[in-house]
Amino acid sequence: MHILLVDDEPLALSRLQRLLGGMPGCEVVAEAGNGREALQKYALLKPDLLLLDIHMPEMDGLAVAAELKQMKPQPAIIFCTAFDEHALQAFEEQALDYLLKPVRRERLEAALNKARQYLGLTESDDVKRKYIRSRVGEKVILIPLEDIFCARAEDKYTIICHRGGEAIIDEPLKDLEQEFSVELLRIHRNTLVARDKIRGLQRDNKGQQHLLLDGTEFSPLISRRNVAVIREWLKEQ
Repeated sequence: MHILLVDDEPLALSRLQRLLGGMPGCEVVAEAGNGREALQKYALLKPDLLLLDIHMPEMDGLAVAAELKQMKPQPAIIFCTAFDEHALQAFEEQALDYLLKPVRRERLEAALNKARQYLGLTESDDVKRKYIRSRVGEKVILIPLEDIFCARAEDKYTIICHRGGEAIIDEPLKDLEQEFSVELLRIHRNTLVARDKIRGLQRDNKGQQHLLLDGTEFSPLISRRNVAVIREWLKEQ
């Protein structure tokens, strides 16, 4: 289960990281210090669950939950806050649980179990595919996930660019993005790239930004709306 931690207090984030570090099947994919950053990172990473504070600068947690309620698929939300007076409103925003700080391990474990049930997950679901399957006629090709540079949508198919060339699969880009949100990053409405292959940005003579990838000359185009997000992601690496 991929988790986004959202809190403007570094100590609260550190405590949640420690608690989650000892829980199997839980992976923290990012942290955010305010509501706007949380929505930006949700759009980028599509985590399964948000552990969300309420009182934060710029945009509070209840406003974030209201935005996320419109998303498809809707992520699981668990509030972690020092204030108990917002519980009713939190559940109106479809929160699964409401934890008071300091968050206790047993309460967090119970809340995570609720999230698994909501998401239809079991701990065994955290063992992910290591290969992407492509079929050419009667031949099946298994492409190691670590060999993939990018995936791009063309017409009704998805093309996988990898160390051995290109392969066509019939899995939609959005399904790959959801399943491999930790490994693949969306840079354009029709392109995902392997995070571990990213090495920088390059502007072409038309002023458009392209991504430089290790191991290939191919430099996919980044959409204007994603340039700032990619730059911020690169700063954090």
